[in-house]
Amino acid sequence: MPRQKTLVVEKIYSDDEIKSKEGQWFDESHIKYPIVNSNTDVYRLDDKGIKHLLLKFRKNVIPDSLIKTGWDSYKDLAKASRGRGASAGPIDVNSQYWGKRKLVDTKKWSTGYLNPKGLELHDSLSPLDESELCAKCDEFNIKRKDDMHKEQLIIALIKKQGGISKMKVNNQVASNPIGFYESGKNFADLPCRLTHFTRTNFEKYNNGLPFIQHIDKLFKKLIPEAHNKQLVRADTKPHLKIPKTAFSTVTINRNFRTAMHRDAGDFRDGFGNLTVIERGKYHGGYTIFPQYGVAIDLRNNDFVAMDVHQWHCNTPMYETEEDKAFNETLDYAFKDNPEVGTAGIYEKYTRISFVCYLREKIANCPDVIDPRFLTKSGHGKIIKEPAESAESTESTESTESTESAESSE
Repeated sequence: MPRQKTLVVEKIYSDDEIKSKEGQWFDESHIKYPIVNSNTDVYRLDDKGIKHLLLKFRKNVIPDSLIKTGWDSYKDLAKASRGRGASAGPIDVNSQYWGKRKLVDTKKWSTGYLNPKGLELHDSLSPLDESELCAKCDEFNIKRKDDMHKEQLIIALIKKQGGISKMKVNNQVASNPIGFYESGKNFADLPCRLTHFTRTNFEKYNNGLPFIQHIDKLFKKLIPEAHNKQLVRADTKPHLKIPKTAFSTVTINRNFRTAMHRDAGDFRDGFGNLTVIERGKYHGGYTIFPQYGVAIDLRNNDFVAMDVHQWHCNTPMYETEEDKAFNETLDYAFKDNPEVGTAGIYEKYTRISFVCYLREKIANCPDVIDPRFLTKSGHGKIIKEPAESAESTESTESTESTESAESSE
């Protein structure tokens, strides 16, 4: 392995300045250092001039055979999600996905929308004038301000009658976790468990473990102290960790350009361990730390261990004319419905990123868990709690609300 370089970077934005840019896009113009694409350790200086490890990047350290294992096992597991928070970027009201929906209360990267009942109510209320809408608001005991305009009155009436989505969501992207997850109570009382797409793709999950285990070995080799600390934590719940690793969970993203964010939900003293699997040709997609102006070009066979608690995101991915010509020779690798409008996935090229980490709250899970929560299950089903009969315990699991993949590239 070639000897690594060392790079020390300083802040170009204060902590307050960078925090105000959460959920925003950054492009290559914000990169102030040469893009890291060879073996490099990057350290950041804090306000006191103390060095902290930001990342360790290594080139060509994952063999092609394991890249094939990862592709064959996991390429189809980055499913559509609307629960990615700031990393999904500002709500694009003109996008294909949101263009089909009536949005309400849109703020930065989250929005509500009218459900089918809400759409019907909107159609029935729209012909009314403001005085008629005010009278209806009074009938429903809706508090209103005198300066509310017509659309605000309509939305207030719709909300009162349950016509607005119960949760606020984000731009739809291809991103989902595999492995283990802690308990959650968002719309369902779910136990500590294997995630939805792990249970329903159990054989693929197991077939791909050598790929994930190799990533763990690289983590251990590059940052042994951090790996040991994370492994000790993971071993407190051995039934909830990916075998022979210090990870509980892997977030899989496909062609997901993230907006600026910090990862949440993972072990505070841990590192995010990333690699990508590519098909076709493209440019860009650099992983950038905007506060420090440094970026890496993570490609096939490469690995990075990085401090995902620092602000980071991706620059745009794009095709040159040469890239387009090459990609046109490829068969489609996925069976996506372009009418759905999931961001980024309808290109001929593919960039699947893998973020391996340990979830912080896994440590709060019980030492004994019903084995039904930790193995293969039927599609879309999870047993909420141990009960007397299977008929009374199965319920549809919402991966969107309960397994939002909080760690991302």
